[in-house]
Amino acid sequence: MKFAKLAILATALAATPIAAHAQDVGATVYGNDGKPIGTVESNDGTNAVLAVGEFKAPLPLSVFGEGENGPTLNTTYAAVYEQLKAADAQAKLAAAEAKAKAEAEAAAALQAALVVGAPVITVDAQSLGMVDEIAGENVIIKGEDETLVTLPVKLLAANPEGGLFALANYADIMAALEAAGG
Repeated sequence: MKFAKLAILATALAATPIAAHAQDVGATVYGNDGKPIGTVESNDGTNAVLAVGEFKAPLPLSVFGEGENGPTLNTTYAAVYEQLKAADAQAKLAAAEAKAKAEAEAAAALQAALVVGAPVITVDAQSLGMVDEIAGENVIIKGEDETLVTLPVKLLAANPEGGLFALANYADIMAALEAAGG
């Protein structure tokens, strides 16, 4: 009878995931070499976020084991750190490529929309006028009252419909024009 109770207890303990011990926020996680890998920063019951150097890695609780010193991973600090460093570099490269692509698309859209006669609105949706002339890096816009406003091309962008808008509001553009003596 005593043996049957011990067998049931052993079965119950074996069914309890070892990962449950890795749930403690602030716990140091050790590698298979016995050296610290990082610290558990948070736990949502499914994944624990492990802080390793300047990186953070969400890991499923099922990958954690329990060792003499506390929670463990079957790897080393160096291996985890290098994987996180490589993933970070890849993410930064992908972000830079996406940014460059978006900037190129925006520049192409601006060049397509930047033609004499194109209407220009401000960011606060007021009409600034029509493109009267494109002079190098400047665009001369003629308002309805024949007022000429010169803006650098870098202060213009194409809107999704293909029109132009100035990257400033109407009041600021008019205040700058007046301050410049125009």
